[in-house]
Amino acid sequence: MLKKFISYYKNHRVLFYLDTLAASIMSGLNLLFPVIVRNFIDDYIPNEKLDLIFTFAAILFLLYLVRMGCNFFVNYYGHVMGTRIERDMRIDLFRKIQTLDSDYFDEHKTGSIMTYIVGHLRDISEMSHHTPENLFVSLIMVIGSFVILVTIHAPFTFIVFFFILLLVIFSAMRRKKMLDASRKTRATHEDINSEIENSLGGIRLTKAFTNEHFEMQKFSHVTDQYQQSYDDFYLQMGIFSSGTNWFIDLLYIAVLVFGGYFVYLGQITIGQYTQYFLYLAYLIQPIRTLIMTIEQVQKGWSGYEKFYKILQIQPKICNPDNPVYLNNPQGRITFEDVDFTYERNRTHVLKNFNLTVKPGQKVALVGATGVGKSTISKLIPRFYDVEKGAVKVDGTNVKNYDIYSLRSNIGHVQQDVYIFFGTIKDNILYGRPEATYGDVITAAKQANIHDFIMSLENGYETLVGERGVKLSGGQKQRVSIARVFLKNPPILILDEATSSLDTITERLIQGALDKLSKGRTTLVIAHRLSTISNADEILVLSQDGISERGTHQELIAAGGYYASLYQASMN
Repeated sequence: MLKKFISYYKNHRVLFYLDTLAASIMSGLNLLFPVIVRNFIDDYIPNEKLDLIFTFAAILFLLYLVRMGCNFFVNYYGHVMGTRIERDMRIDLFRKIQTLDSDYFDEHKTGSIMTYIVGHLRDISEMSHHTPENLFVSLIMVIGSFVILVTIHAPFTFIVFFFILLLVIFSAMRRKKMLDASRKTRATHEDINSEIENSLGGIRLTKAFTNEHFEMQKFSHVTDQYQQSYDDFYLQMGIFSSGTNWFIDLLYIAVLVFGGYFVYLGQITIGQYTQYFLYLAYLIQPIRTLIMTIEQVQKGWSGYEKFYKILQIQPKICNPDNPVYLNNPQGRITFEDVDFTYERNRTHVLKNFNLTVKPGQKVALVGATGVGKSTISKLIPRFYDVEKGAVKVDGTNVKNYDIYSLRSNIGHVQQDVYIFFGTIKDNILYGRPEATYGDVITAAKQANIHDFIMSLENGYETLVGERGVKLSGGQKQRVSIARVFLKNPPILILDEATSSLDTITERLIQGALDKLSKGRTTLVIAHRLSTISNADEILVLSQDGISERGTHQELIAAGGYYASLYQASMN
């Protein structure tokens, strides 16, 4: 895990090296100042060496100009490096999430995923910038101070560093409790984001059911948990901070007492005594910095653990080692003894299911809710993998195809239409992003939504709002159908494609869909039986599989379940 974290510095190594160099120069200049002060007190001032006083004052002035430049570089470019590493991690995480199976999104809340991508990585950015820099600077200051001080008076130096060692031991002992508390804040942060995303997404439903008070109760509950987790974290941080400050105070007492004693014995001079105090002051700063760094690492590392955990997830649905590319497909679809169970709730949907759809054939699936109609449509593009048996396209198991090659040849109009925030044109272009504006207009006309779009003030550049809130259900459905027209795939899956349309609009679009499906393999899932009467074959599904099959006229004549459904729909 640490190796992966370090790898993100690779593309920014120049900035990292320069940042480290600037920090090293700053540390070196800090080590120089107490030495000059000692010389001033013990030599230059008592011996009235005014030339050296002014010379070293000028030298210090110039060196501190250099230090100012280094300080600017560290504070600006160091943070720039951190944000660039954050960007790289965010891109990698988003890319990884795009590859995860549908099961992952069935199990994880959108708000939690958003927290991984946005919130956690901000803390990782700060950690990636400050931690190496602070550790390096502190190491230089501690080692440099020790070497210089031990040449002055070794026993005094070892006494001082004994107290520093106690401080380090205390910090290490408190580290785990702070990390555990930080992990808890991460979990509650995800919960509160999920609650906000869920509540705002359903705000209209909340208002419709006058459940504002109920939503406030839920939000107050997660907010209380969020606040309690931070209470626990700040408790651990308070213990850590107050304890370390106490040890720092002991350091000052030790230098004051033992330093005074060694001056009394004549083993060190007043200038050297002052030098110890100055070095202690300079040592306290990196020690405080290390303490802050530990706190920062607790927050950043707990976020990185979640980031790394997602990167390590291996999708179950992925490309085979030697994928087959689906070029110019005929469109034959075959289900051979398929068993399928949803992992999220172990719901058994299909058992020994067999089906063959011939190239160019239009097959409709009807049946009660839960018999597997939509599941069948999701197995063809490999949104899920079968538990047993095989789903084949043109005689090849879909598991052997390159996923993107397979899905690019399948048009899927889902029952639950999703409209992205943006313009109508952008949403239609999603079907084929490289298409021209003229292609978009043609697709909209085929979906019978062009006239409506042109009636809007901004036409195709009209913003649709979040999730298409400015469009009616039928308008959103027609936009999604226009996407499929634009994609123009050889295989069509229409999952309740006209379910949100009024009768007049449904008839208009049904004609367009009939035209589009000619010469293409089409799988239609519908509850409105009037939309599938011209299907080449209609399959009636039950819990036991296919219970009836035939054309519309054949099934009506058979007088079975389909006939009763049709009669009920006519009344």
